[in-house]
Amino acid sequence: MRDVAALAGVSAMTVSRVLHDDPKITDETKRRVLDAVGKLGYRRDEIARNLRLGRSSGLIGLVVTNIANPFYAQLAIGAEETAEQIGVGVVLVNTGEDKQREMRLINDLVSRRVDGIIVAPAGDDHRHLDVNRLHGAPVVVTARPPIGITADCVLVDDYGGTKDATSRLVARGHTKIGFLGLPPSAWTGAERFRGFQAAMTEAGLPIDDRYVRYQQRDISEAEKAARALLALPDPPTALFAANNRNTIGAFRAVNSMGTGTALAGFDDFELADMLGLPLTVVAYDPVEVGHLAARLLLDRLSGGEPGTPPRRLTVPTSVIEYGAVAEPPRRAGAEQARRGGAEPSHRDDAAT
Repeated sequence: MRDVAALAGVSAMTVSRVLHDDPKITDETKRRVLDAVGKLGYRRDEIARNLRLGRSSGLIGLVVTNIANPFYAQLAIGAEETAEQIGVGVVLVNTGEDKQREMRLINDLVSRRVDGIIVAPAGDDHRHLDVNRLHGAPVVVTARPPIGITADCVLVDDYGGTKDATSRLVARGHTKIGFLGLPPSAWTGAERFRGFQAAMTEAGLPIDDRYVRYQQRDISEAEKAARALLALPDPPTALFAANNRNTIGAFRAVNSMGTGTALAGFDDFELADMLGLPLTVVAYDPVEVGHLAARLLLDRLSGGEPGTPPRRLTVPTSVIEYGAVAEPPRRAGAEQARRGGAEPSHRDDAAT
């Protein structure tokens, strides 16, 4: 700032007043100062300035497990939009679903004096996120409730959305429904399977263990699991996929095998309406998850209401139907043809 002042022929205090847009500074003085700023490439160090003045860093951390997952990318957009409205920056880090990496990254964020953290935890023990271990920085947990700590959280209605979509398959006459799930140790995986179970139980239908697959982490694994289900002697007539990667993998299997199997899945995704097969998806707004998480965190940072207990917000879901509705085979011959390797009798059910 002293260098800028010397080049512009003014005091350092005048430079500060120009940068704060003081209306009492003349246009000529502003021009000289801003020209000097441009020539010298001066930028004020906001973090150093805030620390010197005893203020916050003006930054919050956002910790996600997989930035390549569209859910987390959209969540980040929502968090940034809300934070930007009040001049707060967001530092985004990716853990790769590695809890040890998550702990290191969070410690690094705290050492950089972030004011608070939004985190989608990788594990089931969240004690490392306790506010006392983070030197008072508040935490908001997303995608799963906090475990072992007290904190605000934002969830998606995983249970209700899955139950609704599975019930639609049942309502169309499907009694043999396969499930392509997430690891049951994950909150979303457990909740979505619980919703699937509830819909089947409510309809008086058993859950056949042969039709259930877990642990698919990418599209290729999901396709392999779906192919295994569809190749069974008595395959399911419908599949529910627990996230968009499982849905896309299942679509590839159904499309290449020509089975006409009905598909339903959690998470809407781009081009879902262009696949050429009937598809039911559980939709919600991941950007809103980010908005709500940032609002909860910023409310804590602003002081909020003293003694406010932890808050849990749930983003609702809706069910969307793409393409024509796929019904289960209506003739025993269709099942016999499939078992014998012949072309399915009801491929027209999948044509849209």
